[in-house]
Amino acid sequence: MNDYYAVLGVSREASAEEIKRAYRKLALKYHPDRNPGDKEAEERFKQINEAYAVLSDPEKRAHYDRYGTAGPGGGGTNLGDLFDLFEQVFGFRTPSGRAPRGEDLEVSLELELADLLEDCEKELQYERLVPCEACRGQGGRRQACRSCGGRGVLEQVQRTFFGSMVAQVPCGTCRGQGYVLAESCATCRGRGRVRRKERISVAVPAGIEENQLLRVPGYGNLGPGGPGDLFVRPKVRPHPQLRRQGADLIYELRLGLAQAALGVRVQVPGLRGEVPLEVPPGTGEGEVFELEGEGLPRPGSRQRGRLRVVTRLEVPRNLSKKARDLLRQYAQEVGEEVAPEGWWERVKRVFRG
Repeated sequence: MNDYYAVLGVSREASAEEIKRAYRKLALKYHPDRNPGDKEAEERFKQINEAYAVLSDPEKRAHYDRYGTAGPGGGGTNLGDLFDLFEQVFGFRTPSGRAPRGEDLEVSLELELADLLEDCEKELQYERLVPCEACRGQGGRRQACRSCGGRGVLEQVQRTFFGSMVAQVPCGTCRGQGYVLAESCATCRGRGRVRRKERISVAVPAGIEENQLLRVPGYGNLGPGGPGDLFVRPKVRPHPQLRRQGADLIYELRLGLAQAALGVRVQVPGLRGEVPLEVPPGTGEGEVFELEGEGLPRPGSRQRGRLRVVTRLEVPRNLSKKARDLLRQYAQEVGEEVAPEGWWERVKRVFRG
């Protein structure tokens, strides 16, 4: 038996996360799709999956550490053997001679805006199709298709411009598989695959855009020719104060009349804490202040975007008598014409009466 720790290149004291990282790195390196026709890489891939099947399971790992064997159930079904099993079980291949891979999957990953500041890893739980253990992926008890004699194809005579020719077409009774189910498996209901929950860790690069898919090779549905890929679509939850625009962040700063006229020093929210901002006297509605480096990282660059502060003037609705008198004095000082005291109350009484 191989030393499973040596196969994955980790120490016997390695944590579950260290084992997972080592497995992912080696599985990607020796994956059959990346090494077509390389028997040595295929055998290495089988050993890697066998080792991970034991060391990722706490009970199997404890048994292995104590007795030097995988224990009941062994190392499980490794993917290399699984591909061969699927080819025998499902009985179909692509025109190139290779059995088809499983389907790709797409799932969403919820993120906070602050998660995009640095590279991070997020746990993701999803479901994918794996071989049914009850029937070993066969779907139930099989018997040879009587229509095609178990060959999966039928011969048809087709007339063409050049004359008659015999062509092979997939058997419609067994859909090209060469067999039919005499009795369906009660667990998978004849499908040969069942859904299983998976939990993985996904690396999320800093500043990722929401329309950018993350590809995790080999984590889609399992099929006759191996697993499909998993595509992760990031979904950023709305921030209570900030709005994203590419690598820039937008914040709307509400100013009172006095603040806009006289200027004010304020603290505006950022993803790394509050940022001081000097608002000069005479600031108007819709003016923009740009704070460099306070936005999100630009993908593929060390530069960060800006925090753009847009001003919004707030006109007070409920003023005390003293505040109204002061505003009237201001209007008289600058020569602005305003309505006389109490005019709105008189207008409302007219409409009511």
